[in-house]
Amino acid sequence: MKGRKRQHMLALIIGASLFGSLASKIAQADAPAVETIAVAGLSQPSDILIDRWGVPHIFAANDSDAFFVQGFNAARDRMFQIDLWRRRGLGELSEVFGPAYVEQDKATRLFLYRGDMTTEWQRYGPDAKPAATRFAAGVNAYIDWLVAHPDRMPYEFRKIGYWPAKWSADDIVRIRSHGLTRNLTSEVARARVACKSSLDADTVRFGLQPPWKAQMPAGLDPCLPDDVLKVFTLATQGVRVTKESMKSADASTTLIAAADNPEEVTEGSNNWVIAPSKSATGRAIMANDPHRAYAAPSLRYIQQISTPTLDIIGGGEPSAPGISIGHNGSIAYGLTIFNIDQEDLYVYELNPANPRQYRYKGKWEPMRVVREQLAVRNGPPVAADLLFTRHGPVIYMEESKHRAFAVRTAWLSPGMSPYFDSMRYMRAKNYAQFKASLATWGAPTVNQVFADKDGNIGWVPSGLAPIRPNWDGLMPVPGDGRYEWAGFLPRDAMPSAYNPAQGYFTTSNEMNLPAGYPYAERKLGFEWTNGSRHQRIDEVLKSLPKVSIEDSERLQNDIVSIPARRLVALLAPLSSDDDDTRAALAMLKGWDAHMDADSPQAALEEVWLSRHLGRTFKDAVLPKNAASSFGAPDTAVMLDTLEHPEARFGDNAQARRDAVLLSSLHDAFEEMRHLQGNDASRWQWGKLQTNLNAHPLADIVDADMRAKLDVGPIGKGGSAYTPNQSTYRASDFRETNGPSFRVVVDVGNWDNSRAVNLPGESGDPDSPHYRDLAQMWLDGQYFPLLYSRAAVEAATEKRVHLVPDAH
Repeated sequence: MKGRKRQHMLALIIGASLFGSLASKIAQADAPAVETIAVAGLSQPSDILIDRWGVPHIFAANDSDAFFVQGFNAARDRMFQIDLWRRRGLGELSEVFGPAYVEQDKATRLFLYRGDMTTEWQRYGPDAKPAATRFAAGVNAYIDWLVAHPDRMPYEFRKIGYWPAKWSADDIVRIRSHGLTRNLTSEVARARVACKSSLDADTVRFGLQPPWKAQMPAGLDPCLPDDVLKVFTLATQGVRVTKESMKSADASTTLIAAADNPEEVTEGSNNWVIAPSKSATGRAIMANDPHRAYAAPSLRYIQQISTPTLDIIGGGEPSAPGISIGHNGSIAYGLTIFNIDQEDLYVYELNPANPRQYRYKGKWEPMRVVREQLAVRNGPPVAADLLFTRHGPVIYMEESKHRAFAVRTAWLSPGMSPYFDSMRYMRAKNYAQFKASLATWGAPTVNQVFADKDGNIGWVPSGLAPIRPNWDGLMPVPGDGRYEWAGFLPRDAMPSAYNPAQGYFTTSNEMNLPAGYPYAERKLGFEWTNGSRHQRIDEVLKSLPKVSIEDSERLQNDIVSIPARRLVALLAPLSSDDDDTRAALAMLKGWDAHMDADSPQAALEEVWLSRHLGRTFKDAVLPKNAASSFGAPDTAVMLDTLEHPEARFGDNAQARRDAVLLSSLHDAFEEMRHLQGNDASRWQWGKLQTNLNAHPLADIVDADMRAKLDVGPIGKGGSAYTPNQSTYRASDFRETNGPSFRVVVDVGNWDNSRAVNLPGESGDPDSPHYRDLAQMWLDGQYFPLLYSRAAVEAATEKRVHLVPDAH
């Protein structure tokens, strides 16, 4: 009888939510399995209810126990992932993986927070340290539980042969190098172009917004060492484990090429909030699909934490307490990257007589030296001298020119642990509280959107923004005292919006500073993501008289490419006497720019855009030395120039433009014949572009185990410029970055909210929830993000009942 009641409750929820196709998948309603675990450190019994989609719902008697259980559950479900996150962030990889990781550990330790911890914790508010302390205690309690239950030790630890490390609260906030950062890599790229050509040429590599002209800083030699960012790259990359890296001391075996490390070069995400006047539900809607690197397990973890005083649900970092995207029963919130420039590369003149001294304001100033010991598996400890200037960690010493290079970054300031300041806004009940709670948000720099159950919506861009009085942050600068930050902009210097007249607000990392904003004075940043995703989302939302939950789902999965649409328009009047070029023109004529996985046109257009058009365009509008100084041109700059060729093409601009289009299209068509055969009607974009969620240990196991650890590869549609973002490596079309986590919140009717998390919720390859959401995600489907206790109970497949251990 009890089972029938649960079944009836769940049917009502799904019926009300219009989840017809899902109802059949959850029809069975046997009593959930129960596992009871006695845990030292818990004050009262708590429950982890795991629903049919693997989402853990934590119900505890108080907040302290809730965060303890959150840590315990993170370890239960994601132990290897969070242990690897901690080891990477603290610089302790070589202890378990061997000497090849010493250089990465050294690099990472340079970017740990090393300031006063009292100040650090105060920045996050009074709830932060107690929550982090209890979260760490929960992780440690699970590690202790594993001692008595070694059969539950995750596969990865048994494969490598080591034990997970114990946590402290400080570990959670001291690690900074996993956040999305900018603009250090672009400064170096711009300097490289300036060295080989000019700053004017760099405007083809990256178009600045709002309109701005980069200047060469006085005293800077822009010709930098080719590998000046090697240490920074090591410090901010993920972990690459190979058979070679496990057997050798060669640090090169651990390097991840830039194209394989998209979070260094591409940040994305979409979000929008819909007011009741524009909403088909009559309530506000919040939608968010943050774009991160694809991996198994997912970089985000969906979970609920419910107590008598806090009830939050959504996505967050599995290695930290709380959530950063979701709702709390009063307000919903989501984020995308807002491109504040938080980094600068400083270039120093070194004392020829003492290379650990640098010139500052006419005097030789000593570098600060921090000596640390690195434990190394199967080897003696390694001593590491970490060097710091007054601006930050030294990443390169160029002995031949007596120069050193250091990074100044806002994210090494107090209170800058990525996403952790969400501890403040998780408890906000209205817009005023939400906005006030973001006054201290540091990193990453984000567009926060807001919606509440009273129907209010808003936008609050947030992040620590350096004040550069005499330069713009676009180039490296001498570290001799002429270029110093003058603090940070106050919160009220940032734009915001509350209940906008159009009834919605959407962001996709585009340049969205409002008209009249004093950008030249405040200089938040001039390097923004391509605006095509935002343009497409905005045109769809504008066109809908009312926006439904299902409309938001469809829009998150939209695969219309604005750049493809513009290219098709450019080709429309062209003709050719060449057979292949004529066939390519016919193929793309009238195409609707939908990047379907089975589309021949999408395959041709993307091969053209990513492998041929950009290179041909560069060669046509730039001197050879400039064109060879960088890779792909800025797509927006290229399209603007192709549409208005007189700006860069010179004499006979239109004819020269048309020649670029036709010759590069011919080459792309020829390559497609090589890639997928002569029958163009059988070409498919999804046979080229694939999605792979790779496990960190996939390269060291046999094929059968690799198939178990990895999820994919699977063919995929979309492109870098569609709302359903699909950033890929042009070398092999493997997706690197995109919306692995999607959520649509029905604000006020919380059980009607939807979510999906690729490839699944669990980090255990033996769990059915390790990969069970992959096909759902690929098909643009969602599961119900259940919130009320009754709805959660009805969908529960397993109950983990935690009781205090009396011993």
